[in-house]
Amino acid sequence: MLSELSEQYQKQLPFVAFRRPKGKTVKAIFQHTDELYTVTDFTESGFVFAPFDNTEKAILIPFDGIRMSPIEKVDSNAMKTEIPTPSEAAHKQHLKLVEKAVTTIQNSAIEKIVLSRKEEINTTTDPFLLFERLREHYSNAFVYLWYHPKVGMWAGATPETLVNARRNGISTMSLAGTQKFQEHAEITWNQKEEEEQQIVTDYIANRLQPITTNLSVSKAETHRAGSLVHLCAMITARMAANVNIGDVIKALHPTPAICGFPTEAAKSFILQEEKYERKFYTGYLGELNIIEETSRNRNRKNQENSAYKTIRSYSELYVNLRCMELTDTKRILCVGGGITKDSDPESEWQETLAKSQIMKRVL
Repeated sequence: MLSELSEQYQKQLPFVAFRRPKGKTVKAIFQHTDELYTVTDFTESGFVFAPFDNTEKAILIPFDGIRMSPIEKVDSNAMKTEIPTPSEAAHKQHLKLVEKAVTTIQNSAIEKIVLSRKEEINTTTDPFLLFERLREHYSNAFVYLWYHPKVGMWAGATPETLVNARRNGISTMSLAGTQKFQEHAEITWNQKEEEEQQIVTDYIANRLQPITTNLSVSKAETHRAGSLVHLCAMITARMAANVNIGDVIKALHPTPAICGFPTEAAKSFILQEEKYERKFYTGYLGELNIIEETSRNRNRKNQENSAYKTIRSYSELYVNLRCMELTDTKRILCVGGGITKDSDPESEWQETLAKSQIMKRVL
């Protein structure tokens, strides 16, 4: 499949290749023209790629051509890039930004602001080998390589689900708090991390309440994502009558896990103070309104092995974390963390350094 992806890229035609968490196959979608499609009402079917700013259009790659392939074994050991240490200027700038956010939170109704920064690494590493490395290193993540000639190329390995939908049943996760994973070490969470995770859980539950039934929230537990661990609670529900996947997406995105709370106030601070455009970092991506047909055999009285077909629609969408934008000469990484009234600026800086290693590891 890598040769087909490379050929599509040489033709400057859109594509996406991805592997689901713990998946054994890679799925690729090829678009036959370079037209830029966008989502209008969420009844469309295809692979959606949406920005952080929910006032901007989400991009859609329709299902023109689909290929499924077993995982390929590719030698990517030769790929290596010199990774520079972030500058002291970048360090001071982030500390200043966090300090401003903490002061804002302490003197306003805002409870949380998720701040991020970017790093640019000069490299021309092959994007398809990069995709293979992401797949090899992060088996529990949603791994992807996305390209549109009118937008650019992105790759990532995200641990966070925005929403999974099967018929009228939905599930999502509340993910917040970050620590480094240490083998055999007992993981404990402090009050700041638990409060941060609870903010996300309460927000998601409150947003889903008016448009769902049978809402259920699990106890928060430790969730491993590569070299990091997070606090995670699972949330399930059923969509109410006359509610569709678009209504659920609009209710959830952007969540406090990648924006803050209250949402609009936190988002306004981010857009004004971060001093760079997030683009698709902390947006969402995945399969939208996919029609799946399955055949089974059902034993009936006097009618053994009677074949029948089941047709159902599903959507699987993920938050675009642990990702990078790929240009001809650079890999642009974005990393961030949730800021509350008790946040320590230096600790928040160290958290971004730990998170940046997820992407730097594959370079």
